[in-house]
Amino acid sequence: MSQELYFQQLNRDLKKQGTGLPQLIIDRQCLQQNIQYIQLQFRQAVHLQPRLVVKSLACLELLQLLSEQLSTQRFMVFHLPQLIPLLENFSEADVLFGKPMPVHAVQHFYQHYSQWENARIQWLVDTPARLHQYLEVAQQYAVQLQINIEIDVGLHRGGIRTEQQMAEMMGVVQAHPQHLKFRGLMGYDAHVTKLPSIIKKAQVAYEESQQIYAGFIDYLQRTYPELWHDQLCLNGGGSPSFSFHVKHSVCNDLSFGSMLVKPGDFDNDFLRPLQTAMWIATPVIKELPLTRLPGMPLLEKIPQKSKALFVYGGYWMADYVYPQGSHPHVLYGRSSNQELVNVPRHAQTGVDDYVFLRPTQSEAVIPQFAVLWLYKDRQFEAWQTFRE
Repeated sequence: MSQELYFQQLNRDLKKQGTGLPQLIIDRQCLQQNIQYIQLQFRQAVHLQPRLVVKSLACLELLQLLSEQLSTQRFMVFHLPQLIPLLENFSEADVLFGKPMPVHAVQHFYQHYSQWENARIQWLVDTPARLHQYLEVAQQYAVQLQINIEIDVGLHRGGIRTEQQMAEMMGVVQAHPQHLKFRGLMGYDAHVTKLPSIIKKAQVAYEESQQIYAGFIDYLQRTYPELWHDQLCLNGGGSPSFSFHVKHSVCNDLSFGSMLVKPGDFDNDFLRPLQTAMWIATPVIKELPLTRLPGMPLLEKIPQKSKALFVYGGYWMADYVYPQGSHPHVLYGRSSNQELVNVPRHAQTGVDDYVFLRPTQSEAVIPQFAVLWLYKDRQFEAWQTFRE
């Protein structure tokens, strides 16, 4: 089915079953095709365990579906409130924080959720100073924190860079076995596919990041053999570098999330096999034959190729995709209440029809909607999202 016919059918189904409000939609068929692609990659990369990035898939039902089909209860969390639903709904949850939590957030967790003090949570630590903060929390609440150390593999967004820093942190862990347990390393390499090729080709950037990672692994194996074992979590990746890791990686734990629904920011050659599975649909509330700009009546005399639609909401991190050629007006400006969208004059879309947008990312868009609508067999099923 062509994209035009697809959106025409989706528009008809929404007019019959929709809410009359902006809706975030997951296409089940496209999602399933993406899942099958990822399943195939992991069958060929038996050294890797999948880890789902919660911020990019912030919906419990979606995570439950993916967890079952990808046979994993490994999750990466970036926002503390999203941790609790995982612990409550996944009995084998293994959670790795993707960024260091402020020490007060860690204190808050152990103060208010003491029932989860023995959960499998890897707290990410990026500096010796933060490790000392976490040690104080562990001593205060008489718990043992599982520690994962962030290493800088070339992104330069923090994390340790030297063996000296590693030695300082491992010394603290060794000195306090009752309160700290070393669980592994995390090295995020999103820069691999983001660097312009004129500066460095992606394959070269990936190989360099892997060399850095391998250097820390070698150092730990040589220097701390008593703390090294096969169950350590050596996490890396992310959607941008997924295709590199499944071919060869020194890691054993691979994080990804956004690529499963493939928003616009993930259009690149490395993720080409995947399909867009997420759309925003918003109804048209007003239609004008042309764009009228306040204080500029003379412009109305200039022939215009577009008509003006005002939609319910707007200004999302998303691009208009249907009707084809739709776009905000550069002079009228953006609005998150009633956005002006120019569409070709011949477009059949009018009042009460829906226009469609493709999110540029999922992590900021999903929490803006209370409900994510699963679109399957021309029917809609409501899934609650994580609003924070």
